[in-house]
Amino acid sequence: MKLFFDQNISFRILKYLPEKYSGSASVKSEGLIDAPDLEIWKFARQHGFVIVTQDSDFNDLALIEGHPPKIIWIRLGNLGTHEIIEVLEKFHKEIQYFIQDSEHSCFEIAD
Repeated sequence: MKLFFDQNISFRILKYLPEKYSGSASVKSEGLIDAPDLEIWKFARQHGFVIVTQDSDFNDLALIEGHPPKIIWIRLGNLGTHEIIEVLEKFHKEIQYFIQDSEHSCFEIAD
């Protein structure tokens, strides 16, 4: 499962991700740190990534553009790197199902 972390999530997350998320990247690791959202969207689509973000911009794009790429929108406040990994682990099965689902563009994790 290839995740693509938006700039609002530290690029350091890549070194702590479990093996099941191998092949993941971040906007920083791909040289897109200040790129417009649409450019990040197109990159994720081209390279088969699922975007992970903590803001609404990519959900808005999903409503307009559809998918791929799919979006995982974490709406649990300001989480640290390890807390985000814990969320991804907790919802791993649901995320797998979401990625295989052809209907939905955004998987929202909220309180």
